[in-house]
Amino acid sequence: MMRRILFASLSAVALSLSLHAQTPTNAANPHDTTKHDAPAPVATKAPAVASGTVGTLAGGEWTTYNGDYSGRRFSPLTKITPATIDKLKLAWTFRINTTTGGGRRISATPLEINGVLYFTVPSHAWAVDARTGTQLWQFDWPSKGGETIGNRGAAVQGNTLYFETEDCNLVALDIATGKEKWHATIGNPDQFYFGSVAPVIVKNHVMVGVSGDDFDIPGYIEAHDPETGALQWRWYTHPEPGTPEAKTWPNDEAMLHGGGMTWVAGTYDPQLNLYYFGTGNAQPVINGDARPGDNLFTSTICALNPDTGKLVWYFQPNPHDTHDWDAVQTPVLIDTVIAGKPRKLLAQASRNGWYFLLDRTDGKALVSTPYAMQNWTLGLNSKGQPIPNPEKAAKPNGVLVMPNQAGASNWYPPSYSPQTGLFYVPAYDAASVYYVFDNNKKPEGWAGNDRGGFSRASLRAIDAKSGKVRWNHQWASPGARSGILTTAGGVLFTGDPLSNLVGFNAATGDVLWHAGMGGAVSNGPITFMLDGLQYVVASSGDTLYSFVLK
Repeated sequence: MMRRILFASLSAVALSLSLHAQTPTNAANPHDTTKHDAPAPVATKAPAVASGTVGTLAGGEWTTYNGDYSGRRFSPLTKITPATIDKLKLAWTFRINTTTGGGRRISATPLEINGVLYFTVPSHAWAVDARTGTQLWQFDWPSKGGETIGNRGAAVQGNTLYFETEDCNLVALDIATGKEKWHATIGNPDQFYFGSVAPVIVKNHVMVGVSGDDFDIPGYIEAHDPETGALQWRWYTHPEPGTPEAKTWPNDEAMLHGGGMTWVAGTYDPQLNLYYFGTGNAQPVINGDARPGDNLFTSTICALNPDTGKLVWYFQPNPHDTHDWDAVQTPVLIDTVIAGKPRKLLAQASRNGWYFLLDRTDGKALVSTPYAMQNWTLGLNSKGQPIPNPEKAAKPNGVLVMPNQAGASNWYPPSYSPQTGLFYVPAYDAASVYYVFDNNKKPEGWAGNDRGGFSRASLRAIDAKSGKVRWNHQWASPGARSGILTTAGGVLFTGDPLSNLVGFNAATGDVLWHAGMGGAVSNGPITFMLDGLQYVVASSGDTLYSFVLK
């Protein structure tokens, strides 16, 4: 079904924000931290998180990037329901220090642990009292370069917080004080690598990835020791020379400079001991003439053993990517029954417009079907992979392709509700004209781009087992995208293109509630329980907004 909605960009809730604003004072110097003098009802030193609760939603908290290891962004909390959501009111706002924070928007998913929120922007981290919005500490890293495109968030284990800096450092902080414990280099910004990924902690491994698209460099994923920062292993997103997979490249030179960045956090199955993540597009990005072949392991869903860094299986949703679509979208882990048998599955709504449902034990495709408008394939091969149509590769005179370069989805996290069996994705039906502007035999960097066209934004609910769209809420304008949260109360939260946080009935797609935020909601909202009260927190621009059900 199709629904449209147009909200005013400001609501009565938004108009009251200035009355509740908590604006932090400046930190004294880079690399230092500050605490507010204002008293807080929680300890001024943030308490540690037990290692056994990392990656879980125990106690109604939000302990890792996606809430838990599965990537579902589904909370078991039930107080906010379609019947009670109208009582959800603004509790407080917190605006980051725009002097040391550089005025950057918050693209991170906050963590909530023991009554404290932790979040980041490039090269900065904060701890904030989750009840009041009072700052507990702020950390500022003296960056020496790198892209400030955004920072997705932090990870916490024990009494340590970990996050990446834009100039390619993994930094470990004492969560009680915000003081640095150690830092480790994860990439070279002189080669146009930069850090933006939220780390994921798996047992005694801090898993990190890298970003960078401009210099024909290889992607990789690393594991670091959580106590010392020492490198445990590094896995490159290209095959070893001489292996069968290396034959998907024309030569080793193209392969070793072929891209495949790891710029979105992965998911983890403790029973299988497998870490799942997607890789970025091949390089050169748009002109693929110098790299014929499927170009493994770019634009690929990978399963690694986190203890060894060894590849267990892979599935490539986007062979020979020439549209900057990659396959980094969150690989969501789903446990369900198919044909009377319990199955361990992995679902991805890929940026290329296709929905994939895989057996996560071996990577075999069970479902491959479009969920958005697309015109770039010749069908599917025997493995369930789309077959690229060479006529839809970028050309000097241009070619019309669906979806556009931004994709049918992007990094904004989806959600899966085991209650409804629906997979929710911020979807785009879009088209643009792709051009090649570097026609050399060895093009470099982007080598092309897309221009013009149209786009239509929706919140789309997909039957996770079949890939069929069950309901579709079309937004009134294309605008910005937002991540998604679902709850056991039957409610879905996301942002719309007109700067509202919107609450839906997760089963039907009916709009239940909205609040004007003053700017685009970027990463997914979170929810948590404190003192018997359920909170919802979302970011917009440079501000965190906290709502509570009373």
